[in-house]
Amino acid sequence: MDVEYDVIVLGTGLKECILSGLLSVDRLKVLHMDRNDYYGGDSTSLNLNQLWKRFKGEETPPAHIGASRDYNVDMVPKFMMANGTLVRVLIHTGVTKYMSFKAVDGSYVFNKGKIHKVPSTDMEALKSPLMGLFEKRRAGKFFLYVQDYKENDPSTHKGYNLTKLTTKELISWDSVYSNSYVLISFFRKYGLDDNTIDFIGHAVALHRDDSYLTEPAIDTVKRMKASLYSDILKISQHNSKLYAESVARFQGGSPYIYPLYGLGELPQGFARLSAVYGGTYMLSKPECKVEFDDEGKVCGVTSEGETAKCKKVVCDPSYLPDKVKKIGKVFRAIAIMSHPIPNTAESHSVQIILPQKQLGRRSDMQVFLISSPRFIHYLLVYVFCCSYSHNVASKGKFIAFVSAQAETDNPEKELKPGIDLLGKVDELFIDIYDRYEPTNDSSADNCFISTSYDATTHFESTVMDVLSLYTKITGKTVDLSVDLSAASAAEDDM
Repeated sequence: MDVEYDVIVLGTGLKECILSGLLSVDRLKVLHMDRNDYYGGDSTSLNLNQLWKRFKGEETPPAHIGASRDYNVDMVPKFMMANGTLVRVLIHTGVTKYMSFKAVDGSYVFNKGKIHKVPSTDMEALKSPLMGLFEKRRAGKFFLYVQDYKENDPSTHKGYNLTKLTTKELISWDSVYSNSYVLISFFRKYGLDDNTIDFIGHAVALHRDDSYLTEPAIDTVKRMKASLYSDILKISQHNSKLYAESVARFQGGSPYIYPLYGLGELPQGFARLSAVYGGTYMLSKPECKVEFDDEGKVCGVTSEGETAKCKKVVCDPSYLPDKVKKIGKVFRAIAIMSHPIPNTAESHSVQIILPQKQLGRRSDMQVFLISSPRFIHYLLVYVFCCSYSHNVASKGKFIAFVSAQAETDNPEKELKPGIDLLGKVDELFIDIYDRYEPTNDSSADNCFISTSYDATTHFESTVMDVLSLYTKITGKTVDLSVDLSAASAAEDDM
């Protein structure tokens, strides 16, 4: 090939496709290649035949499960926050025109052996058994503090330096800090019990383990504001316009959304964007060997005897295994069911977060359900569930995912707390994959490698990796100050 590209992107996973789209919009000459004959890479969505072949070696699933074409089963199930970073990227790039979204019915948390809905309205907050009356008042004051907090406005800080104060010091009561008048007065105002801290840290701020408690509180406050839960326990008359608009726009019981036909639509949407701006796509390209010059800088990619020249390469870890290291492993159960997850008000889509303290784990567990959706968080164990209502399964069928970061070599045991919440399942598959992160100096070799997808049920860490890589590649930041009303929900009858 005589053409030299600014960037060659290897792999069509979501991260790579977002970057391809962003770089193409910047008018860079982009060539996008994949060894597979389909889009999505590790984050693809499979039909029923593909799912059976991958996990059972059989291409024909039983007839009672439904038609293969009705299924779009995510290999990396995650939800999107209506005010989250991914939605802002979608709007910034215009990819929303290629997709339709629908609200997730609810977000739940596992506490004291039961599933409880994370409140999304004043009335739900008052009725919620997650906290007692007096604890709700204390939590309400803390949520108002978070809601009003502005990092660049000291008048909203109330005398607390959140870059030095830890999260535990901010929200809990502990005699160890009694020698500090400032902190003790703060605790008397916001001193919350362990269950409330667990709920805030994992179901609201979406932390994956308890390490956040000893880290600067500013991160937790930012996460809470970003997750749109700064007013879910509204004991006062204050309103969050953004949260209200998010819930109203998508007409759901949570501020989370999910694309019709599954997450596999996302990589394809960004691929279309790249093509519109002149990006070139080539699937089924075997080998894709990255070439380097005498100085160790990338200079091209060779496939089928032809070398395409380039200045930079973007890829997932599988294309440059010598420049990454293993950082962990994810266990995931995929369940096909004929009913919604019990105790979730017949929700067709839901997230359930099982905090580590409730399970005796070092990290949370998450469960997701898609009707044909539903979610639980991992470090938690994360449960995610969705269903036919999102066009990802046959009529009457639900798909639930239980995910956790591996702590042992026994996936069935680690996932059992989440699987036990699902009720009767028609079919169950266990997926195990390793996670990798780059070890190279991208400024030295011009190779920009993404980190493997984690077990969380949200896209925030995914998009942060993308935006970080974009800045390293271009020296610029993506303007995410967008009009969120540009993202609209799918009609109920779609």
